[in-house]
Amino acid sequence: MIRVLHVVTSLEQGGMENGVCNLAIGLRSHNIETHVTCLERRGAFAERLPEQSHITTLGKKTGFSMRAVWTLVRRLRLVRPHVVHTHNLGPLIYTSLATFGGYTYPILHGEHALLADWERKPNRIRQRRILYRACHSIHTVSQAQVAELLPIAGSRDRIHTIANGVDTSRFRPSDQSAARTQLGLPHDALIIGLIGRFGAFKRHDVLLSAFEEIANKRTNIHLLLIGSGGCEEHRIRALADTSAFKSRIHFTGFMADPATGYHALDLLVIPSTNEGMSNAALEAMSCEVPVIANIDCGHEQIITHGKDGIITDLNTPLLLKMAIESALASPEAIAKLRVNARHTIINRFSLARMLSEYSALYARCSSEP
Repeated sequence: MIRVLHVVTSLEQGGMENGVCNLAIGLRSHNIETHVTCLERRGAFAERLPEQSHITTLGKKTGFSMRAVWTLVRRLRLVRPHVVHTHNLGPLIYTSLATFGGYTYPILHGEHALLADWERKPNRIRQRRILYRACHSIHTVSQAQVAELLPIAGSRDRIHTIANGVDTSRFRPSDQSAARTQLGLPHDALIIGLIGRFGAFKRHDVLLSAFEEIANKRTNIHLLLIGSGGCEEHRIRALADTSAFKSRIHFTGFMADPATGYHALDLLVIPSTNEGMSNAALEAMSCEVPVIANIDCGHEQIITHGKDGIITDLNTPLLLKMAIESALASPEAIAKLRVNARHTIINRFSLARMLSEYSALYARCSSEP
């Protein structure tokens, strides 16, 4: 039995948090015991975790907290994990201190997205370089991240890439009409959508601008925004409320099971500027929903342009509008993307493959000095 303690900021809705849930649930059959410590708060995804995950919350407030470090030290002594799995920078800061630089427990550190602009500043790079010395290993979710992190980590041998995986039995094709009935959406509409927290890098505002241009010409197009939370949610809801097409803009709020949201869509749009490997893209494709994704955000590892999805420059409202209109102009091409998308997920991004690779990496971290 390998005991793993995940350290996260919270279990609010998000791709990384979704991955932690998938590991906790799926690795029970791999003889791995999961514990989770949230630095700040639990979050909605905590309800997805099995009871055996032993979730604890430190209640850390904004800013650095030495109290949280010592609370984490006590938690480590109680759990005695074989591996401490940190996710993104904040949890690594606290865990590196609580383990005395990785001396008391081996740290497997996960980076789940390409670095944001503020993280590329020299002082932040130096901080990561120092913290990485405390880690037994570092894992990424895409090859694009490896090139970015290699100069910081210093050794390719310490970086492992494990692509995200999808439960294809949970995210599978289903009846679109039934999904739209459940969500109160028109059956005869053309519905595009975006899923995720309302963070600035998700660029809901850019999609709103592009949608308004398209909606001015297409009277049957609707926009579905799935998710909640994030610093931009209030602003985006206010923008939608002042739109001339607000009756065609729909918010679902948080969905514990987003599969219904995917099933309602004709097209998922991901204009993000910063992704590692988008869980939304993987889940939508597994549901046979075509995806339009922005360039240089890890999507190239998932999508083969024109075969099972579309990757193009979506960095302005005009470019996004043109990409959506181009995709919607050919129903035959969309139908082909649907079928090929699911084949790609089944063949390359299965949950079973991901679980097997993490299980092997945990075994390696727990057995090596």
